[in-house]
Amino acid sequence: MVYAFLLSFLAGLSTAIGGTLPLFQKKVSSTFLCFSLGLSAGVMVYVSFMEIMSESIHMLSNMFNEKIAGLIALACFFLGMFFIALIDKVIPENENPHEFGNEFSLQKMGLFSALVIAIHNFPEGLATFLTAYEDPAQGISIAIAIALHNIPEGITVAAPIYHATGKKKKAFLMSLFSGLAEPLGALIGFMLLKTFFTTDVLSYIYAAVAGIMVYLSFDEILPTAETYGKHHIVIWGVLLGMFIMGVSLALL
Repeated sequence: MVYAFLLSFLAGLSTAIGGTLPLFQKKVSSTFLCFSLGLSAGVMVYVSFMEIMSESIHMLSNMFNEKIAGLIALACFFLGMFFIALIDKVIPENENPHEFGNEFSLQKMGLFSALVIAIHNFPEGLATFLTAYEDPAQGISIAIAIALHNIPEGITVAAPIYHATGKKKKAFLMSLFSGLAEPLGALIGFMLLKTFFTTDVLSYIYAAVAGIMVYLSFDEILPTAETYGKHHIVIWGVLLGMFIMGVSLALL
């Protein structure tokens, strides 16, 4: 349990790591940001389809025949998407971090980004914890994917706040706050689920987590990257992210 919580905590801290990067630059490089976002999207999509979904189907196959197991995993996959879409829906559009409205100041954009990223990180922390609790090796894979995803998120939070206020401490603390939602999600999630925490339950959660990751990649990360007008940089980031994740999963 301690190992699983530590992985979730470290994955969350990567948001703060991303939050420190803009503080060393007078101007954030759009090329760097686009590549980082593409990289994280590639990692998350690859690990969702090639690892998490296949593991979910494999575990469900112990309870159902292969065809039924695939259909159940598919249903949970889209339920995960529906869940994260609801989170987006209840937040006003102009306050959503991937809806960059020109009418909002940089500082407000950074603060709202921190709030919504914290909400998004909550189920990610639970996913990392539950996976690592059941399978330490696969927990590392998900932690890597989420950490890579969190680094550019930290940049998204810290960069506008820093450039709007000139306060490095405030920018860093806000990125740290959004990342700490992950270990918080892990802790609360475990307390809620410990009474019925079984491998069977995890098989459903795996597929839902895959849906969450894919939705975030296509609805949040890639559209944000494209707003900077460097399409090919984003694509190369996606391809490299998939390659890195593929190699890491093969080695694990």
